[in-house]
Amino acid sequence: MTDHRELRAGLRSAVRGEVDFSTTARALTTMDASNYRRVPLGVVAPRDADDVAAALSVCRTYGVPVVPRGGGTSIAGQATGTGVVLDFTRHMNRLLALDPEARTAVVQPGLVLDRLQEAAAPHGLRFGPDPSTHGRCTLGGMIGNNSCGSHSVAWGTTADSVRELAVLTPRGERLRPGRDWSGAPAGLRELVDGELARLRTAFPDLPRRISGYALDALLPERGADVARSLCGSEGTLGVLTEAVVDLVRAPRSRALAVLAYADESAAAEAAAGLLPHRPLTVEGMAADLVPAGADLPRGGAWLFVETGGDTEAEARARAETVARAADALDVLVVTDPARQRTLWRIREDASGTATRMPDGTEAWPGWEDCAVPPARLGAYLRDFRALMADHGLRGTPYGHFGDGCIHVRIDFDLLTAPGVARFRHFSEELADLVVSHGGSLSGEHGDGQARAELLPRMYGPGTVALFERVKALWDPDDLLNPGMLVRPAPLDADLRFSVLPREPVDVAFGYPADAGDFSAAVRRCVGVAKCRTTSVSGPAVMCPSFRATGEEEHSTRGRARLLHEMLAGELVTGGWRSPEVRDALDLCLSCKGCRSDCPVGVDMATYKAEFLHHHYAGRRRPAAHYTMGRLPQWLGWVARTRSAGVVNGLASAGPSARLAKRLGGIARERDIPRVARQTFTRWWRGRDTPAPHGELVVLWPDTFTEHLSPAVGRAAVRVLEAAGLRVALPPTLRPGGRVGDARTRSALSLATVRGARVCCGLTYLSTGQLDRARTVLRRTLDLLEPVLATDAPLVVLEPSCAAALRTDAPELLHDDPRAALLATRVLTFAEALERHAPDWTPPPVNRPVTGQTHCHQHAVLGEDPDRRLRAAAGLTGDLAGGCCGLAGNFGFEKGHYEVSAACAEDRLLPAVREAPDEAVVLADGFSCRTQLDQLAGVRGRHLAEVLAAALDDEPPAPGHPR
Repeated sequence: MTDHRELRAGLRSAVRGEVDFSTTARALTTMDASNYRRVPLGVVAPRDADDVAAALSVCRTYGVPVVPRGGGTSIAGQATGTGVVLDFTRHMNRLLALDPEARTAVVQPGLVLDRLQEAAAPHGLRFGPDPSTHGRCTLGGMIGNNSCGSHSVAWGTTADSVRELAVLTPRGERLRPGRDWSGAPAGLRELVDGELARLRTAFPDLPRRISGYALDALLPERGADVARSLCGSEGTLGVLTEAVVDLVRAPRSRALAVLAYADESAAAEAAAGLLPHRPLTVEGMAADLVPAGADLPRGGAWLFVETGGDTEAEARARAETVARAADALDVLVVTDPARQRTLWRIREDASGTATRMPDGTEAWPGWEDCAVPPARLGAYLRDFRALMADHGLRGTPYGHFGDGCIHVRIDFDLLTAPGVARFRHFSEELADLVVSHGGSLSGEHGDGQARAELLPRMYGPGTVALFERVKALWDPDDLLNPGMLVRPAPLDADLRFSVLPREPVDVAFGYPADAGDFSAAVRRCVGVAKCRTTSVSGPAVMCPSFRATGEEEHSTRGRARLLHEMLAGELVTGGWRSPEVRDALDLCLSCKGCRSDCPVGVDMATYKAEFLHHHYAGRRRPAAHYTMGRLPQWLGWVARTRSAGVVNGLASAGPSARLAKRLGGIARERDIPRVARQTFTRWWRGRDTPAPHGELVVLWPDTFTEHLSPAVGRAAVRVLEAAGLRVALPPTLRPGGRVGDARTRSALSLATVRGARVCCGLTYLSTGQLDRARTVLRRTLDLLEPVLATDAPLVVLEPSCAAALRTDAPELLHDDPRAALLATRVLTFAEALERHAPDWTPPPVNRPVTGQTHCHQHAVLGEDPDRRLRAAAGLTGDLAGGCCGLAGNFGFEKGHYEVSAACAEDRLLPAVREAPDEAVVLADGFSCRTQLDQLAGVRGRHLAEVLAAALDDEPPAPGHPR
């Protein structure tokens, strides 16, 4: 039996890169994007090929298997293992050379595909294959799986783009596989020469045959291409350390024809007929995977057919030619690049969207990518649908219809023994069905553990025995990724769900989308790793902490993996008290970006609040939880004692400020925000009240508007009233129980004087003080009962507070119907104007804007009404996505400053610096405005302030450094 301490010590002495046998490192690599889970001994991040050789030598000495791993997005289980995982993404992730004349690039295995595409683009080049995971999959993983992507009808599989490889064998031999037997291990040529007849007859001629080893690439008439034969070998033959790949000329212009059909079978039957027109893509998907409101032509399924040309007109002409030949129900041809990206995003997100059926039932991979001859795809889909029906299963096919390759997630029950037995029986019958259509069990993602057991049904025992002989030549010690491709593990073993608790976990939130089951909520993360994208465009937010640190544990997927292992209790043994989970969640900004940007809707902000609630139950909390976590209490006390001046003086004086920050758990780099001398509510009560008129709206006095930026509240009142609306504040009443002008007192309003104010509970939620949040929200609902008895909307100016009321409140108070009713009444400032003053025209501002959409606005509330309101006011340009990095209490907490600043530098601060001098800096969130002020000396404004200033004929000054 291996002594793990000796193994770890041996690796640390031999390898210059990181050697990590910690619980966290192991937990983060137990799974890829498949149904499987295997617990490794440790993780090694090699710095170069010498490190890889050293790690292989040590592991061979101790008889420990090795698993090469890139982005961990494999869907068949081949990126998991029980030995040592080699993580190539940390160091061996560079583009070593790019030759535009030869159209080649030299890459390391950990290089993310998008980084190669970005480097090639200025030369008019690109790497042909482009899986939907292009923002996080690595070139090494693509070579290991022989990945393809949507453009394979034009540019083939990864194997078609590989020229030469640098490979280390498990016994330390350094080879350069290429054509004409270069880089072949001893004995391989002789073995092939003795099996030529089999190699010429046993391999189906398909554009997407990925299953098994590509031994037919070694035939003399195919160039005896050793490099090509290694593509798709799933890290079982050698360890890739470098690759020379071919690039293709990218078309200068593209057009996208979206062709609508009645169903996916009709679309599949049409796909093969479009190939003679030489399109760049022929992708298919059905309506079940399309979000509501998507801008697609009428139909039940669609083909996405992309064409290229030197000019937009040429690309469009080719698309229109395809459209005329398509016999579709309806057609949409798009040449605008931005609109094309929006449409492609629908297709790319299908890998995550497909993990849930329309009714919310979970669906899983396992038969993710079978491929048949394109001309047989329609018939295959009908048989496939019938087989699913026979087994009582459901799934929605989509994928690369032009290549005959189908992706599908099926609602297997992988939690019970009968369900797993059905999974096996169905898999065996489907394998036979695929073979009967002349197909391949895998058309893109590889066999891994999901399908390797069934390879004899496709190839027969003789060819599978040949695979084993080839494996023995390359890896005689069976060191590399054992259990994959040859001598495979059973397809129903090592299922990742088997370790999860069978009984529901006692939790505070309701998890309505997961039937109240926290385990089901955690299972949402299937590992597609969109959260690991290192650069984002448009309004996307997820995952700012990963982009700041580059560490897997700070990605949404990494945190979900640790929560999974916490529930399993085998590796992470501390349960809710787990320090590993606490540390991983510590840098979660609770931005909620994953709630909208994750294809499967993981909501890590809620999971974090849940964890902190249990983790600190009955225990002393961090100081920041008592200070910033209970900010409404402290600011209420300041307002009641009218001590804002004293507090501001102490907060700005050096010694007292340093003491306050040290005691309060606040980062020393931060300035403490100034408290307003006059609260918004006090201003409201002292102003001249206009005569009641117009439709009633209730303006929510959130903590930030009330105590820290009352100017925003005053501006909102000015604009709302100018739009003809009657504004009131909660919870004051007129006699008779009608919502009034916040002046007439009642027994309920007297409670306000004693400090009982409405509050969304945001600061308690973000710090996991859920019992206190529940109390605050119930009190708020009591105070709001007269408002809820009317039809009046609640206008919330602070996006994070609006998001808390719209989503967190009903999920936390899932037993109180008033919370759900309140959520339906919450409107943003722009929504209120659009819905309740539709005929009002805002004053012209006529300036460009810069800044950032609030992350909670993007994730929960939506920005379309804001965008329309800005356009109506002549505010031109788009706001950046991402997260400002302050994120409420997060950026103020001790130990978070560097990550907070890095998040701001990701998109917000560059957008502001690059904006024209006359641009208005928009930032609706108090955190965003504070971050701009403290890191850039720039004043951000709420949209209400900008419009109010224009109403008063005082155009706002552009944001500028002090």
